[in-house]
Amino acid sequence: MMGLVFKELWGRKRRMVGSLVAVFLGVAFLMGTLVLGDTLASSIDGYFSKAYGQTDVSVRNSTSVSDEPWGSRGQIDASVLDKVRQVDGVANAEPVIEGSGQLLAKDGTIVESRGPRRAGNWLNDPKLNPYRLAEGRAPRAPNEVVINKMFADEGKLKVGDRTAVLTPEKVPVTVVGISMFGDEEAFGETSFTAFSLDGARTYVAKASDQITGVSVRAADGVSQDELASRIKPVLPAGTEAVTNKAQVDEGMSKVESGFLQIFRTVLAAFGGVALLVAAFSIHNTFAITTAQRTRESALLRALGAGRRQVMAIVGVEALVIGAAATLAGLAGGMGFAALLRWLFTQFRIGIAMEGLTVATTSLLIAVPVGLVVTLVAALGPAVKASRVAPLAALREVATESARATDTRVIVGSVLGAVAAGTVVLGAVSEQMAVAGVGALLCVVAMVALGPVAARPVAALIGGPAARTRGVPGALARDNASRSPKRTAGAAAALMIGVGVVTLMTVFIGSLGASLEDSVAGSFKGPLVVNSGNNETGGFSTGVARDAAKLPQVERVAGAGNGGMRVDGDPSTVSVADPSALGKVLDLDVTQGALSGAGTFAVSKSVADDKGWRVGSQVPVTFADGSSQRLTVGAVYDNTDLTGDYLVPRTVWDAHTRQPLDTRAFVVLKDGASVAEAKQALTALAKPYGSPEVQTRDDFVSAQTEEMQGFVTVVYGLLILAIVIALLGIANTLSLAVHERTRELGLLRAVGATRPQIRSMVRWESVIVALFGTAGGIGLGLFLGWGLGTALGNPFAPPVITLVVVALVGAVAGALAAIRPARRAARLAILSAISAP
Repeated sequence: MMGLVFKELWGRKRRMVGSLVAVFLGVAFLMGTLVLGDTLASSIDGYFSKAYGQTDVSVRNSTSVSDEPWGSRGQIDASVLDKVRQVDGVANAEPVIEGSGQLLAKDGTIVESRGPRRAGNWLNDPKLNPYRLAEGRAPRAPNEVVINKMFADEGKLKVGDRTAVLTPEKVPVTVVGISMFGDEEAFGETSFTAFSLDGARTYVAKASDQITGVSVRAADGVSQDELASRIKPVLPAGTEAVTNKAQVDEGMSKVESGFLQIFRTVLAAFGGVALLVAAFSIHNTFAITTAQRTRESALLRALGAGRRQVMAIVGVEALVIGAAATLAGLAGGMGFAALLRWLFTQFRIGIAMEGLTVATTSLLIAVPVGLVVTLVAALGPAVKASRVAPLAALREVATESARATDTRVIVGSVLGAVAAGTVVLGAVSEQMAVAGVGALLCVVAMVALGPVAARPVAALIGGPAARTRGVPGALARDNASRSPKRTAGAAAALMIGVGVVTLMTVFIGSLGASLEDSVAGSFKGPLVVNSGNNETGGFSTGVARDAAKLPQVERVAGAGNGGMRVDGDPSTVSVADPSALGKVLDLDVTQGALSGAGTFAVSKSVADDKGWRVGSQVPVTFADGSSQRLTVGAVYDNTDLTGDYLVPRTVWDAHTRQPLDTRAFVVLKDGASVAEAKQALTALAKPYGSPEVQTRDDFVSAQTEEMQGFVTVVYGLLILAIVIALLGIANTLSLAVHERTRELGLLRAVGATRPQIRSMVRWESVIVALFGTAGGIGLGLFLGWGLGTALGNPFAPPVITLVVVALVGAVAGALAAIRPARRAARLAILSAISAP
């Protein structure tokens, strides 16, 4: 039997290559996304393992208020340093000061970075310091600094240049050194400006008796755990000693459970889409070839082969193809991962990644998945082949029913109704999980109903071709209509790819519309001073105070953010003067009022979950370790610009030495010129690092700016999935041309020209592609509405983008037909007519 399998494969190389390509592309896509995730995880692990130099133990504030890797802790008493230095086993201990610090470029603007923007002290012990000097020297005077090479280049700064650092006050400094993080130009994209110890005390800690922590190096023969256990007894309450290994593990754990988990989930999802698309192509290929081999299967049955043997032949053939294509896909996946890494680097997504890392788990996922997908895709055709009766060997050709079975119509219709109802229910009740289940059911229903819709839809789509292209157009329409299963199978892969693209397009459009509605609904002013989307960025609270003095300004309110524990949970909060903010933003207050500068406010959703109301006492803990109870003074419903918690600036500033605003909302006086006010605000903001002064529309656009690079890459991944689907269409057409060899010969014999044959095949491909594209757009629009509504976003599909998707589908269909059409036109008439 094995000999027969290999003989079949070798005897029909075209069919084998078509199946191999489909599996190869799917596995390469999946493997590439898995390897990229492994590479990113390895790169991050490498960064964190070097983040503390050769520090063995770190002493720090024991209060953690953030789940983010860059979440900072509060300060501790500087007297801890002397106590730690006296502990037996300590070779050296140095104070660490770290806080907010934004480096200004040569032109006076903030050097942009996607990572944290920090400032602190330069550690003189090279073993404790994760940075090394690449140029210049260490800082000595308070106004001397060492800066990362990455941001020296970004800001066009060099040793000897004068610039400034915002801490948040503007501190004039001289660059005396350029640093490297090991062999890298920065720790990820973290901007770190290092002062001397005196400079860091003055400008960052803003106190001589406070430090952020202590870095400790152990004496020879003393382990990290042993040293930490010796240090702990001398520490005051509120401080802790942690080993370097524990800190690295803690940082990686936060990354794994946050950004990296989302990153891997998204990549895996698109890898799954590619495999699903490939599975349809594989299934369609095996379904066609099984139909073409009806007489062969019947002859085997007539010669005594059992059903299991016939099914085994197809199954082993699928296994051989799956194994060969999977192995090739693993190699192709490495190349695809390298391409993805380059794309992510170009669009500055994630962090810099060097080399490629392949985890064992990725291989254990990709190999079985490639084999299983191939076998499952071939299962239906294998079962069908085993059911061929021996008498079928007497038939001249195998035909496919021109209409779907009643069972398919009934089951597909019921499933479609249930799926649509589930999506509608999830949307109306705003239950994302329910809408998600409905979305999956919709995909299954669309695939089930594909053959039902293929015949009438193909006739409808092919109508214009029949009228405008004459006989070739009519034949193309009839060919697509007479084989509904084949047409639906080829179109299903494209439908899923286009459907996901449309879903993403609608979702992004709806997100933008939601932001626009939320800003328009809550902020009526024309201008916003915006520091950008970096969570560690910001500008001095003095910007809002100075802006209020401008003659064009009626009201202004600054707002910042930070981390604290609210009712025991790490939470991100907004920080502002509630009474001033309430005059420029409509937060839809449902209880109480934002009447005083000391009002603590919470969102309605949180209040309902926690059972809070106006007058409730809420326990909070700040980064410095101090705790108190805040009284709820207001409950609001509009959280788009403030989040779930609004903490009074007066309360917050008592627990930080670096108060920052990230936005300042400006309302102008009646009749004031927006252009003149923007110009005045821009000039006012220049000494504060030139945060951007934006119109309300520009502010809305800026909120989605950070995700645009990732969205571009996502579109790229989806386009590759569509390419797989189009290759599936091309493969289906090639097999159909082979199957219709005699028919094509007869057409040539009765006068059809080669251009007419090419036109017929090309238009058949366009009809199939438009069928898949139209189904995908319809599915994507419906699911985009359902999932978006479940999240509370308005339905705002970008019409122009969807028109482009439809046109691309049609053009791609024509491109997919180039090779099959050329082959069909080149068939010799006599040999085609005599073909079996």
